[in-house]
Amino acid sequence: MKREGEVPSYYAGDLSAAGQRFAIVASRFNDFITKSLIEGATDCLLRHGAKVSDIDTYWVPGALELALVAQEIARTAKYDAIIALGAVIRGETSHYDVVVSQSATGLAKVAMENSIPVLNGVLTTEDLDQAIARSGTKSGNKGYDVALGAIEMVNLLTEISKAD
Repeated sequence: MKREGEVPSYYAGDLSAAGQRFAIVASRFNDFITKSLIEGATDCLLRHGAKVSDIDTYWVPGALELALVAQEIARTAKYDAIIALGAVIRGETSHYDVVVSQSATGLAKVAMENSIPVLNGVLTTEDLDQAIARSGTKSGNKGYDVALGAIEMVNLLTEISKAD
């Protein structure tokens, strides 16, 4: 309950990646898109103070395999956040819907079960042009955006653990 004259506590993660370790898990399927997302994520992490030696990239065959590798990475407790990157482009069958749903659900489960930020940077697009636009052209680079979110989440969780 807020009392007259009191200000509520406010918590937000800052954007410094100094001293943090990041794992990037990347889907090899549509790798020409994923490589651009990795470049964007790495650029963001380095610009915000991470060192090259604090960023490791793990390649998996496709988006459905991201969660399993993220789970194993989380269990190592070597990283402060996991960034999952890939591109799922709608095709002619309903397989797209299954892959999108299952990969997102799996990544969210890893985060919740391991109390580690797992940022979902898997592009889900209707066509190749949309994927290209979101991986570094006119719509920016979603890899960069997701990495920025990872930095913020690591710092916010640190603040929460300090607030007793």
